[in-house]
Amino acid sequence: MGVSETMRAVRIAEHGGPEVLELTEVAVPAPQAGEVLVRVSAVALNNTDLWTREGAYGRPGDPEALSGWRGPIDFPRIQGADVAGRVVAVGADVDENLVGRRVVVDPAIYDSEGPDANPVGLMGSERDGGYAEYVTASAERVHDVTESPLTDDQLATLPTAYGTALGMIERGRLREGETVLVSGASGGVGIALVQIARARGARVIAISSGSKIGSVREAGAHEVVDRARDVAEQIRAVAPGGVDVALDVVAGDLVGEGLPLLREGGRWVVAGALGGYDVTFDVRRLYLHNAQVIGSSMHTPTHFDLLMGLARRAEIQPVVAATFPLDQAARAQEELARRDHVGKIVMRPQVVGRATD
Repeated sequence: MGVSETMRAVRIAEHGGPEVLELTEVAVPAPQAGEVLVRVSAVALNNTDLWTREGAYGRPGDPEALSGWRGPIDFPRIQGADVAGRVVAVGADVDENLVGRRVVVDPAIYDSEGPDANPVGLMGSERDGGYAEYVTASAERVHDVTESPLTDDQLATLPTAYGTALGMIERGRLREGETVLVSGASGGVGIALVQIARARGARVIAISSGSKIGSVREAGAHEVVDRARDVAEQIRAVAPGGVDVALDVVAGDLVGEGLPLLREGGRWVVAGALGGYDVTFDVRRLYLHNAQVIGSSMHTPTHFDLLMGLARRAEIQPVVAATFPLDQAARAQEELARRDHVGKIVMRPQVVGRATD
C-alpha cells in the first residue's frame, strides 16, 4: 500500500488548556525495526489526555504532581492513547502479513517484557499517539481484530478504559455469582466495569446520578444507587448480604464508608481518586474481616490479551457518546472535561476524499 509523505496531526508544544492543541502537517513516521505503521481509523479520548496536556504528571515545581508514574513529556507531542486502525506498512523483522489487518494498539509502555509487566508510561504521553492520521507502534503491541463485529469507533474505546477495568476485575479476582460494587459508573472506565463484570456473571451494583442512571442500567447494572443520596444506606438495602468486590475509581470518603459493606474476605480495588486521594478508614475492617485494599493501574499484557478476546467475540458493546473530526480536538477535549456524557468520546482523524493509502 502506498502511504502519503505527510499527515495531519494535533500536537501540543507546551502545557496549558485546549488552546495549546495545534492542528498541523507533519511527516508520516517511518516504522523502525520491530514496528508497524497504523493508519488511524479512530482514536478515543481519555482523562490522561487532559492530564498530559495540563502537565498534571511530573510538572516541575508542582508539589501536588504525581511524578512517580510519569515524568515530564518531550515537546512537541502528539496525544492519543487509544487507537484502532489498519496496518499499512511494517519495519524490519515484522511479518508482512500484518499489512491490511485491522488492529487495536495496546498503548502501555511496560517495565519489562513479561506477560505480567507493569505499565510505566503511555502512548500519547511518553511517545507520539493517535491524534494523527498515522502512528507507529511496536508489532508486539498491535492486536489483530479483523474478525471483530465491533466498529472502529467501538474498538478505539477499549485500550485505556476497558484495559483499566479488566485490570481491576482481574486483580480483584471477581468470580461468577459474586456481588460487585462499581463507583463512577457513568464514566469510560465505569461503564467498562459494569459491562465486563456483567459479562463475567456478577451481580452489578453501580453508583451514578441524575440523568445518567438510566444509561448505566442499560449498560448492564442490576441495581443503580444515586450518589446524591446516602450511598451506604442504599447499598445495604439492595445488597443486605454485603459486597464481594468493590471496583472504585472515586476513592475519597467512599472508601471509609464502603469498607464496612464488604463481606468476609472482600476486596476493594482502587484505580482512581476522582473523589479525593486523602483517605481515612478503620484498619480493623481489614484484619478482622480478612479484607483487602488493592491498587490497580491500567493493565498487564495478559489482561490486554483477555480484553482483545472479548472484543473479537463482541462479548462487550462499548458505548460511544460522541464523535468529532480531528480538527475539532479542542472541542472534543472540552466535552470530555465537562463530564456530561456517558461512555467514550472518539475522534476520526481521516478526512473523506483525502489521498491516503
